[in-house]
Amino acid sequence: MVFNPILTLLAAVAVLVVGQQAVNRIGVLRTFNIPVPVVGGLIATVIVTLLRAAGVELVFYDGLQEPFMLLFFGTIGLAADIKLIQAGGRALLVFFALVVILLILQDIVGVGIASAFGLDPLLGLLGGSITMSGGHGTGAAWAEVFGDRYGIDNAFELAMACATFGLVFGSLVGGPAAHFLIRRMKARGQPIKTSAPETDAEAVAAGNRQTTHNVTSANILPALAILLVGIALGHWLTDLSQGTVFYLPTFVWVLFTTIVIGNAARMSGVYKPHGPSVAEIGNLSLSVFLALALMSLRLWELAGLAGPILVILIAQLVLVFVYTTQITYRLMGANYDAAVLVAGNCGFGMGATPTAIANMQAVTDQHGPSRLAFIIVPVVGGFLIDIANAFIIKGFIAFF
Repeated sequence: MVFNPILTLLAAVAVLVVGQQAVNRIGVLRTFNIPVPVVGGLIATVIVTLLRAAGVELVFYDGLQEPFMLLFFGTIGLAADIKLIQAGGRALLVFFALVVILLILQDIVGVGIASAFGLDPLLGLLGGSITMSGGHGTGAAWAEVFGDRYGIDNAFELAMACATFGLVFGSLVGGPAAHFLIRRMKARGQPIKTSAPETDAEAVAAGNRQTTHNVTSANILPALAILLVGIALGHWLTDLSQGTVFYLPTFVWVLFTTIVIGNAARMSGVYKPHGPSVAEIGNLSLSVFLALALMSLRLWELAGLAGPILVILIAQLVLVFVYTTQITYRLMGANYDAAVLVAGNCGFGMGATPTAIANMQAVTDQHGPSRLAFIIVPVVGGFLIDIANAFIIKGFIAFF
């Protein structure tokens, strides 16, 4: 059964509706912050798999995925306000450096284990920083590159499986890791209190909390226009860099172009992107993209990789826990703020920024606020990590 573009989009919307209903009704899905498109998409995958077993194969139109994917990465770039980096100060730079080291270690672990099993090292990258720190969106984007450019079979199915594992365990590990550190602080008689944030950091953070009540067509249209310009430039730069050392996937060029356009507009005073409107465009784009992608999963093709991939994912889980509790915590000051940052780092180091925020919220609700953590983590997890990850992945690929 072949679906045309309209029917494919209709099916994606249905997937999102089913996912939303499931999240609303099943508490454990809300507890672990499992995204609506992931829930709906996995349900759709099971249905598609059962239909295939019954002799009915569904074939969806695949031309809609790229536009929605590029819109999502464009919103990340457009929301990347350089002033937030300045506001975070030295603590942000140190934390970012620690995150970059973790990205490299994740890829070393993934590639090393994949090679030990005799698998293509690129499969190890998919089980490394691409999905662990990149999440479903980055995983799907690079999976497309690996499939089209390097001929890696089942790259997308593998990326989605790894990203879902990371999302769940990023939720499970982050809070307990922070609570473990805080209990140890209390046992040693160390006071549990947050450090005072820098005045400029708090001011910038507050200035970026714009109300969602102002999400109107007047705010959405200029943001959408800039995003489309960024996507057009991204395609042009991808074509221009073909066959050169500067080649990067289209979504990475879109990320860069929208960062440049957005910050140039802010600095010149010509236009200030409306944060909530950009976020809404990004959330909707990512949701539709993931629904389109997940309902096309071919899980039956992953059976032969189950064992090695599980070893990689367990190793990643151990790495993130040990690294964040023993290195990140100590170098960020070994205090309460550092413990909350560990919860956040576990969240986006194996899942996504919303998971990181949820982890930190759970810790601070019980032990008190950490303004520094809530300034640093959204900036690093929101866009800096995507930029660094793109270069690191590109560097690893150059060796293969």
